[in-house]
Amino acid sequence: MRKRLLTGVLVATMAAASMVATTSASNAASIDYSKCTDLKSCGGMDALVKAAQKEGKLNVITLPRDWANYGEAMDLFSKAFGIKITDDNPDGSSAYEIQTIRTAPASKVPDAVDVGITYGADNANLFAPYKVVNWKDITPTYKEASGRWYGDYAGVIALSYDTSISKAPKSFADLKDPAFKNMVAIGGDPSGAQEALMSVFAANLSSGGTPDNVQKGIDYFSGLKSAGNFVTALANGQNFLAGAYKVSFSWSFNGPGAVATAAKAGKTVKYVIPSDAVIKGTPYIMAIPFNAPHPAAARLWTEFLYSENKGKGSANLGSVKGLSGSKIFAAINGGQNIWIAGGALPIEYDAMVAKGTNATAPAGYEIPAGAKIITPNPAQQDAAKTLLKAQWPAIAGN
Repeated sequence: MRKRLLTGVLVATMAAASMVATTSASNAASIDYSKCTDLKSCGGMDALVKAAQKEGKLNVITLPRDWANYGEAMDLFSKAFGIKITDDNPDGSSAYEIQTIRTAPASKVPDAVDVGITYGADNANLFAPYKVVNWKDITPTYKEASGRWYGDYAGVIALSYDTSISKAPKSFADLKDPAFKNMVAIGGDPSGAQEALMSVFAANLSSGGTPDNVQKGIDYFSGLKSAGNFVTALANGQNFLAGAYKVSFSWSFNGPGAVATAAKAGKTVKYVIPSDAVIKGTPYIMAIPFNAPHPAAARLWTEFLYSENKGKGSANLGSVKGLSGSKIFAAINGGQNIWIAGGALPIEYDAMVAKGTNATAPAGYEIPAGAKIITPNPAQQDAAKTLLKAQWPAIAGN
């Protein structure tokens, strides 16, 4: 009788356990990852990782590997979670990213974008609301209340140059010297590319202009073009290695990666913050398109980039076989510290310093002593783009 009773208890216990497992699996299967708005509603980290791994792919867009240490971010994410990343048009612009969301075939739509702030704010209707775990640590000024977009990192406009040239530039004024004939390039159309836009703001400041009107900055580039110093080749890695230019304007966070990439090609590059203009950009914006083809991977990628964890990088991450998704996530370096290592200033930096979770930034990108740091606001940026759309074609044309 006792044996039969114990057997009955055991059968009942197994049935209950089976019911719990089935219910849990059913709940996980019922989650619509295109609509979950935070980690909890996505079923927690273990469920999110499983769903992302099942999708197996992540579409990113316009992420150069040497931009803010994105190469390391992509390598680590793929290695840790086994998810293949496709990076469309790494040297594209914010305008290209928005256009791709609107027009690309469903499978080619980016799962996440990294765009200039005005492109995030002006296109909020394209993005799905999602609040990362560290939402409270994001500067309130730079996040949309429902989580449709939020700042990720910022940088300072620097001068990047090939050390083989006869004169090392230290300021925007230096670039007017005939020594820089046919050497100076910019990273795209400033009416559509954020880095180029802030380069015009910096040139404007060096010429005595204010953020309210960038006409002096436009005139600066027009003058460089007339003097023969400005070239119309796009400032990117391929054109640099081909010798199309020697000097360009770049975010400070491009420095560590660009220097390393150039060294592999036998070139020595240096970065310097110009002495006559210190422009700190508003942060770039991270957002998940509402029609992201891999919604779980998109949310996992975003959680990863906003993680403050100090963990292992792609070079020293061992096997993660058998580990749960949450344990893998806890073992790896968070995106905020990956950005710091790349010379960027992540959006959660102040909160991280207060908590002691921040990594050490690379040396060599010092802002000149006593320099006034200017950050153009979104309204000033919109006004500048209006001027540039009308006048830049004449400068960029051959």
